[in-house]
Amino acid sequence: MEERVAVIGIIVEKKESVMNVNSILHDYSDFIIGRMGLPYDKKGINIISIAACAPQNTISALSGKLGALDGISTKTIYSNV
Repeated sequence: MEERVAVIGIIVEKKESVMNVNSILHDYSDFIIGRMGLPYDKKGINIISIAACAPQNTISALSGKLGALDGISTKTIYSNV
């Protein structure tokens, strides 16, 4: 299956879910190019961006598992290459 490059934006509103986020990201670590996390204390949230290269269904599964967690929102952007 053809690999796609994507960025997954993650907003963490409930810190209790961070362990689950990290566990899922570990499970998909073979597909992750890089990760950047920013705390935004003023709003009490954390912002994480993940760059990934994988088949589209793998990226969708990763984003879906993250987005299903309590207090976690995700959005995925795919490249055209």
